Order: sequence, then structure tokens, then C-alpha cells
Amino acid sequence: MSPQTAAQEPAHTPRRSKITPERAQELYTAVLDLLRESGYDALTMEGVASRTRCGKSTLYRQWGSKPELVVAALHGTRRVLLPHIDTGTLAGDLREAARAIGAGSGRDIPLMHALSHAALQSPELLCALREALILPEIAAIEGMVRRGAERGEIPADTPAAEFVTAQILGVMRARPLLEGKIADEAYLTRFVESAIFPALGLDASAP
Repeated sequence: MSPQTAAQEPAHTPRRSKITPERAQELYTAVLDLLRESGYDALTMEGVASRTRCGKSTLYRQWGSKPELVVAALHGTRRVLLPHIDTGTLAGDLREAARAIGAGSGRDIPLMHALSHAALQSPELLCALREALILPEIAAIEGMVRRGAERGEIPADTPAAEFVTAQILGVMRARPLLEGKIADEAYLTRFVESAIFPALGLDASAP
């Protein structure tokens, strides 16, 4: 092949199969279910293909590798729960946040545990995990505390305010390790009222 001919040929680009958004969601759901069931190391493209009745070659053409597929699944199934909470009071917001996070902890915690080790070895996977499961909750809870301070419910310089997010998300992950139980809605609500409200100076009986 002459240099001129080679120069005229387009650069090779991976072929992408046509997968509908609905089919992609089915694949993403299967990926995350398999991660929760068996962990990241046990996840294989073959296993995803078998679970979804999809050709393995289709998965490789579309995503290229297991890490790319997992990252796509995390981004593609990202849920936004807390940003819509605004009850008008900080106490009410934190209770609703506790209920929402607790309701999803049975899905989110197994997934976080399944991906934690692998994410430390892969900046891209870590970024996707944080964007899908952590950052939206951080921004939402910080917004609740900020609005509470603006309304005068807590002093703007309350020392405990900066630790509210870490406490809620931290205990959600810690309880399964310490007690073998998920931090469900009831548990997180009790935690917020018993540990966070006193630190902020909020009355647990307030609506």
C-alpha cells in the first residue's frame, strides 16, 4: 500500500452497535445486580451476556471492556432523590433525607461494597461511583443545612454543620460492617434525631 493510499484511508474507529435506551437500561440494571450479588472481580462480560441474553460481541463492540461497561451502568442508572426535598424546615429536610437514603441503602450499600476495592485502583471507576451514589447526596444535604442557616434555624457558624453529610453517609455504610444490618429508614431517622439534631441545636420534637 502506498503512503498516499494509506493517508487517504480514514482512521479506524470502533463500531458501535445500535442499542436502544430501553435495552441499555436493561443491561445496566443487570450489571449492577450482578455486582451486588457477586462483586466486581466475579463480574464478567460473559455473565452479563448470559443474564441479559445479549451477544458477548455486542457488549464488547458497545463498551469495549468490563470497566467501561460498569462505568456506563453507574452513569446510566444515576438516581436523584434528595435534591427535590424541601419541607421548609431543616429538621423536616433531614428526616426526609434519612428516609430517602434509608430506603435505598439496601441497593446502594452492597453496590458500594462491591466496587470499593476496584474503584481505588481505577480513577475513572471511582469518579463514576462518586458521581452516581455520593456527590448528589452530598450536595443535597449541604444545601439543606445551608438553607437552615439562612432561615435562622441554626447559627451560620455552628461547628457541627460541616459534619452532617459525613455523619449520615458514614453511618449508612458503617452499620452493615458493625452490626450486619442495613441502615434503613427507621435507623437513619433515629440517628438523625438522636445524634445530629442535638449537635445542631435542633429540637427533635420540631416538625
